[in-house]
Parts: sequence; C-alpha cells; structure tokens
Amino acid sequence: MKLNKKVRYGLRAMIEIYENESSSGILQKEISAAQEIPLKYLDSIITGLRNAGLIANYSGKSSGYVLSRSPGEISVYDIYRAFEPELCLVDCSNPSNDCNLIKNCSAKDFWFEINNKIKNSMKSFTLDQFA
Repeated sequence: MKLNKKVRYGLRAMIEIYENESSSGILQKEISAAQEIPLKYLDSIITGLRNAGLIANYSGKSSGYVLSRSPGEISVYDIYRAFEPELCLVDCSNPSNDCNLIKNCSAKDFWFEINNKIKNSMKSFTLDQFA
C-alpha cells in the first residue's frame, strides 16, 4: 500500500499550518517554501483540505490559512479522506462490493482485519501529535 502524493503533501501542509499558525494564519507561499511543495500543486492540496473542512482562510481571500478545528480533533484519516474515498486495501473490504466469493472466502477475515487496523491507526494519530 502506498499513499498518494496528495495525501502525503496534505499531511505536510496541515503540520505546517498547525506549527506556524498565527493570529492571521500562514500564507500558501510560506507553506510551499517550508515544505518544498510546488505552489501550483499546493493549490489542489489546499482546495482538498478546505473542501473537507479541515482549514479555512483567516479573513477572506489573500489571507493566511488556519485550522478549522482543534489539532487534537483532526486525524491523519481525516486528511486521507480529503483526497481519497474510504480505505479499502482490497475490493472485498469495500462494503458496497458484491463479491460472489465473500461467503466462502478463507482470506476475508484477514483482509477486513488488516484494513481496519490501518484505518484505526490513522484515526488514532491526530495533528497535535506531530508537533
């Protein structure tokens, strides 16, 4: 399993916002420079984080970004979900999958367990644990 670049950069951007949050927020160009994320690519990261309700502009356009919730309430899984659908390591761990073999699958319990362990681990790490 490999997390995509948006998830990895999203986590780095969130850590940067958290660690450098001021009364007026942190500017996108400051996040880009500190985390070495290309500014154009960071646009889509910021959009995903904002659409997920994880960050907001401090006071409108051209202002810095601030966290929308307490850092202890924002998990790595929240950041993951800003860019990806529900975590499913294999198709059969997706609740909407209609696998004909699921009833007799000897491996399904393993796949469900490992999927849940990864998801729960991501949910247990909150942004404040990275500072």
